[in-house]
Amino acid sequence: MTKKVLLVDDDADLVEAMGTLLEAKGYHVDSASNGKEGYEKAKKDKPDIILLDVMMTHKTEGFDIARSMKNDPVTKDIPVVMVTGIRKDMNVPFKFEPDSDWLPVKAVLEKPVKPDVLIRTVEENLRK
Repeated sequence: MTKKVLLVDDDADLVEAMGTLLEAKGYHVDSASNGKEGYEKAKKDKPDIILLDVMMTHKTEGFDIARSMKNDPVTKDIPVVMVTGIRKDMNVPFKFEPDSDWLPVKAVLEKPVKPDVLIRTVEENLRK
C-alpha cells in the first residue's frame, strides 16, 4: 500500500522539489501552504507522515500546529518531521530537539535538506 506524505510548507518551490523526490520513491504526496490548511488535511486524510515547516503565516506556526496535532485524538499518532530554516533565518544559536511537550515531533531537519537525509528520515519514521 502506498504511504501518504503531507508536506506543509509555504515555499512552493521546496514543496515541488520534495514532492517530486518523494513521489519518485513511491510515496503519494499531498501539500498544504499553511498550518491551518495542513492541520485540516491531516484530520481529514490521515497521512502516514507529515513534513512540517515552522515559519509560514507567522514565525512559530509549525510549533503551534505540532502541539495542536499532538493533543488531537485524530492526529496524535501521525509522525511529524519538522523541516525548517528557522535557525538560520532568525540566527538561533541552538538546535531544536524533539520534546514531548514543547516540540512533539519525531525529528527536526534543517533546510536545505539533502535528498538522501529526507528519504532516510521519512523511511525511519514510517517504520517506527
